[in-house]
Amino acid sequence: MAEILFQILIYLGAAVIAVPLAARLGLGSVLGYLAAGIAIGPILGLVGSETKDVQHVAEFGIVMMLFLIGLSLDPRALWDMRHRLLGLGGLQLVLTTVGVMLGAIALGYPAATGLVIGLILALSSTAIVLQTLSERGLIKSRGGRSIFAVLLTQDIAVIPILALLPLLTVQQQLFLHGESPDILQEPTAITPHGQSVENGLGLTVLDGLPGWGVTLATLSIVAAIILAGVYFIRPIFRFIHATGLREMYTALALLIVIGISVLMTIVGLSPALGAFLAGVVLANSEFRHELESDIEPFKGLLLGLFFITVGAGMNLSVLQHDPIGLLTLAVLIIIAKSCVLYLLCHLFGIQGRDRWLFTLGLAQAGEFGFVLTAFAVQHNILSVTLSDRLVLIITLTMLMTPLLFLAFEALSRRLKDKIDIGIEDEINEQGPVIIAGIGRFGQIVNRLVQSSGFETVVLDHDIRKIDLMRSFGIKSFLGDPTRPVTLRAAGLLEAQVLVVALDDAAACLKLVKLAHRARPGLHIIARAYDRAQVFELYNAGADDIVRETFDSSLRAGRYVLENLGLSDYEADTAAKTFYQHDREAMKDLAQLWNPKVPARANAPYIARAQALEKQLETALMSSLESSKSTLPPADKVPKTEVAPSRPDTTVLKNV
Repeated sequence: MAEILFQILIYLGAAVIAVPLAARLGLGSVLGYLAAGIAIGPILGLVGSETKDVQHVAEFGIVMMLFLIGLSLDPRALWDMRHRLLGLGGLQLVLTTVGVMLGAIALGYPAATGLVIGLILALSSTAIVLQTLSERGLIKSRGGRSIFAVLLTQDIAVIPILALLPLLTVQQQLFLHGESPDILQEPTAITPHGQSVENGLGLTVLDGLPGWGVTLATLSIVAAIILAGVYFIRPIFRFIHATGLREMYTALALLIVIGISVLMTIVGLSPALGAFLAGVVLANSEFRHELESDIEPFKGLLLGLFFITVGAGMNLSVLQHDPIGLLTLAVLIIIAKSCVLYLLCHLFGIQGRDRWLFTLGLAQAGEFGFVLTAFAVQHNILSVTLSDRLVLIITLTMLMTPLLFLAFEALSRRLKDKIDIGIEDEINEQGPVIIAGIGRFGQIVNRLVQSSGFETVVLDHDIRKIDLMRSFGIKSFLGDPTRPVTLRAAGLLEAQVLVVALDDAAACLKLVKLAHRARPGLHIIARAYDRAQVFELYNAGADDIVRETFDSSLRAGRYVLENLGLSDYEADTAAKTFYQHDREAMKDLAQLWNPKVPARANAPYIARAQALEKQLETALMSSLESSKSTLPPADKVPKTEVAPSRPDTTVLKNV
């Protein structure tokens, strides 16, 4: 017992230290787990042969991950994305696999081995790439959306790849063991752990079945899982829901995943395949979110443990023996994948900055490569020596991912136009108001100003938004508002007001600085995401700064006060007092804000914010007392928007 607890202490301690450190360095959690495994395994020697046993348990995290992937894929959403999934994602997988396969054959490997290597290295790191895109605010760009489509295709493709690999077992056993086809016995069904599948009588379930029999058994199991998900699991969830026992949700979620895994293992199929199918079937279930919240903690912990065991089991002597060769192969893999991705950019019209984001963002190998490599070794498809080299190559390419994104940023800075917008329109109109950005924010501003009888000049760099506006009869111009020539053509020198409503925070700041420098007297109204951006825009020269959710949050707070017993007049007075105090407080705090120092480490900023908060409480109480003494007659109280006294069920049903 003490030894088991000591091993748990080692694994958890290594993860707690290495993973947050890797995340702070921008390397991602996957590399943190790998580093933790390398530290406690090959370097410090704190773990040994038991790593393989731990890995068998940790592999269940992969099953859970694929279940959650399936659970998040609405079949209708998949159908809407079919062109990008099958076109962009499918071509990336096929072309990269073929290219790597040909390279492996040129190095002397048989075609089947080359195919397996190609499939393993064709995948990219979903965890690292999506995290990096989110941190840099690139996920909504065209390049980011294209990357997401490819990653989603790869995640889905893991399932048929896992089903395909065992079919290569016979041919690979010939290569690995030098046996002839005449003396090779019919292989028994193999589980993901490399063991023969036997039932309670000691007989393998699929032993002796012809190929069509195995296929029929596979399809039958798949059909059974789908039917159970539609007609059996949902009634059980309703029964559990009626008991009101929260822990039973967790028990049932684990029972579903474990039960499907056992069923698939009995017939020699991949548990991950069954879990994925079950997830897809339950994607539209009313209990989907309960399943996600119950499985997610187990998935994260076990998957992290799997990556730790991969790192702990690395054979660093292979790297020490041939560091130049492995580094060269890792770089060649990145170059080969980049060439394929760059070609796809030409085929699908991805240009400019997005082209380099797509090309460099997906050029590394991914964490599913570890899964497929371990799976292939357990099925005797790859030799242990070759798998050690593949694991090291995958790890090296993942370690190079931060460098790839740095290269992307360097290339972006060298591009004349940071955002590729094609051929800009000739701006032949000018007006008193220039609106830069016609998204959700800019549309409302434009509608209000134009409906009030004033002319506007609308600019945006997104051709889709421009086309949408034109389809509604709203004249707008395609152009990058951050370019001086575009602003001058729109009438910057004669305009009275500039509305900066761009989605990109960096572009907003650049535009405000540019406009304030070119026309100091111009009134600039800027959109901001949070307080930090407010301070940046204020120092850059913006006159009025509107936080995206401030007004809506203030109105929601006013509804709360009304439902707590305050009159409409009192709640409105409190909201106005809060609004005025917040405006003055923002100007005050802007003098203490330092972009190089986090807010929590800025002592003067915190002290002033606390003092202003006390002033706000005093001002609100004073305004409420004053409003009670000057409360107008009931028939004169302004009736604006009143929250319903009881829930609107028609609204709740659509939430």
